[in-house]
Amino acid sequence: MIPYELFEQAESRIGPHIQRTPVTYDIKRKLVIKWENHQITGSFKPRGALNKVLSLADWERTAGLVAASAGNHGQGVALAGRLTGASVEVFVSDQAVPAKVEAMRKLDAKIFFVKGGYAQAETAGRAYALKHNKVFISPYNDGQIIAGQGTIGLEVLRELNEPAVNWIVPTGGGGLISALGIILNTHTPRPRLIGVQAAASPFTYNLFHNHTQSGIQDLPTLADGLSGAVEQGSVTIPMIEKYVDDFLVVSEEEIAKAMAFAWFVYHEKIEGSAAVGFAAFLAGKIKKHPSVVIISGGNVQPEVHEKIIARFAGVEWN
Repeated sequence: MIPYELFEQAESRIGPHIQRTPVTYDIKRKLVIKWENHQITGSFKPRGALNKVLSLADWERTAGLVAASAGNHGQGVALAGRLTGASVEVFVSDQAVPAKVEAMRKLDAKIFFVKGGYAQAETAGRAYALKHNKVFISPYNDGQIIAGQGTIGLEVLRELNEPAVNWIVPTGGGGLISALGIILNTHTPRPRLIGVQAAASPFTYNLFHNHTQSGIQDLPTLADGLSGAVEQGSVTIPMIEKYVDDFLVVSEEEIAKAMAFAWFVYHEKIEGSAAVGFAAFLAGKIKKHPSVVIISGGNVQPEVHEKIIARFAGVEWN
């Protein structure tokens, strides 16, 4: 497991380079909302990527950095590469969101498209890094990545006026929820930690409930950043088993509705991966409150967001 001191070290290391993102207190709905869509690059991912890259030796950065990403992690690594002068190459699915790909390019990352989903992109990226003696930056299977992502938890805990019953966390490979589990485990009473994922790609959900990823389909989803299988032997798997209290899945319709909810109620543009916590809340799957909801990012393809907003225009939100 990761020592608590690593989170404090990460906060000090990345502090000059990230935003302290806003928190909303929705008293009516008993929600505390952490808006990482306001983070630099539009998602929480630079926290982990910056912490990892800044902790590398000079010779490692000089060798070059390689990542696999649905888009947000790749932007974080590209940002870290620009900051440190390291070259960055990112392997992405040929189905990746175009806006996220373009954002990586604008940060000087070289993009390699791989046929298939995220799992295929990661396999290709790891093989390339090994062949060319470059440093592969995992989006979740790394202690320094997890420590950086956990700085979200340190910020939220300083903001809370009262203890929360639940923390609701978008979960793919499990870096963020693992970090929050370690941090929250130091608090009494410890809040319930709830992971949420798209039903279209429920790999971590099945690892939590059934201890296997065998036979799971990886279907297209609005929550693209949470899709794909978890790397075998990932350090996040035992942490999820130890610290997570429940794991939920939500449908594509529930995700779309949650994206519209964020827009019409809070005037916030969020991506599908970030909306899964709201989706679980709106569907009545979270039974007790108050709850902290982590909004992980806002990098959604513009025309996709526009269509969703048009579909839910006129809805009255409770």
